[in-house]
Amino acid sequence: MDKHRCGWCVGDPLYEAYHDEEWGVPVKDDATLFEFLILETFQAGLSWITVLRKRENFREAFDHFDYQRIANYNQSKIEELLQNPGIIRNKLKVHATVSNAQAFMALQKEFGSFSKYIWDFVDHNPIKNAVQNYKEAPATTPISDAISKDLKKRGFKFVGSTVIYAHMQATGMVNDHEVNCFRYHEV
Repeated sequence: MDKHRCGWCVGDPLYEAYHDEEWGVPVKDDATLFEFLILETFQAGLSWITVLRKRENFREAFDHFDYQRIANYNQSKIEELLQNPGIIRNKLKVHATVSNAQAFMALQKEFGSFSKYIWDFVDHNPIKNAVQNYKEAPATTPISDAISKDLKKRGFKFVGSTVIYAHMQATGMVNDHEVNCFRYHEV
């Protein structure tokens, strides 16, 4: 018998594996939070499956999302990335990745970790919604608005409220699995 999954992932093996193993699982590790933040910023204006299909290419191109290395990328490395057909070659997003890595490290220095900073917005406990159909899930919330506003104030780019809410969903800060999805009670 097949497990019931959230409707957004059904029919694509890569999407289903991501849904079953990662999406909505609480992430407290800074390196993983940074990876998701970068992937979400590249996703802005595109579909998540587009980014997911290029995830391994992104991982290779961006030094396995090592924010300390990314923060020090020079113009030569940026030009190399902009020539890489395996990633989304958006000049503004590539530049934002470098500045976001720098802002990420500044935030770590101030709060001890990015995880502590971002999870403070939800009192370090995932918000468990009761989504009947994935299409009913919000695109933004007052919390994603607040995080977005604060990150922008700290120099982050491509971190609008919709991007931040998607990041919250992906990293388990909010559980937006459909209530009849097998993962709803597991995460």
